[in-house]
Amino acid sequence: MRIYTRGGDKGTTSLIYGDRVPKNDIRVEAYGTCDEANSMIGIALSHLRKEDWPAEEKFSEVMHRIQTILFHVGAELATPKGKDVKWQVTKEHIEELEKQIDAWEDELDPLENFILPSGHQASAALHSARTIIRRAERSAVVIKDELNNPLVLSYLNRLSDFLFVAARYVNKMTGGKETPLQADV
Repeated sequence: MRIYTRGGDKGTTSLIYGDRVPKNDIRVEAYGTCDEANSMIGIALSHLRKEDWPAEEKFSEVMHRIQTILFHVGAELATPKGKDVKWQVTKEHIEELEKQIDAWEDELDPLENFILPSGHQASAALHSARTIIRRAERSAVVIKDELNNPLVLSYLNRLSDFLFVAARYVNKMTGGKETPLQADV
């Protein structure tokens, strides 16, 4: 099988079930942005492979699960309204994020002010993934009435919170330094 199809040479792409849309369609933007965030999570994980900390293996397992679910969220966003969705994000997936957020926050110092993306390279990459997910969420909101599953929006919203806490957790576990926002600039 070849990776190239030439089907997009004229600026269109196929959604799941074959509907062709322009590559700048908001639905394509939404699932493409999920793919971008997934790649940034991969960058973060590649930086962590150089580290040795007790929870690294468990953290990587959690993040790989998130990457898999995020891939499926992209597929949901690529599925036209009314078509069968092979996989759907569930309330349990959202609760899983919340449970992990709570567990990591229990190990972190409470935030006393805003922080800037900083510290370990993996932490900075997770902060970047967080902002990319926020962009995916903004795109998904535009098509919210066309989604087969409204939980996609909730998942993306919670995922950005998850990635923020994951970035803080990585800094704590690897000795990365959080940079507080300076109010007097």
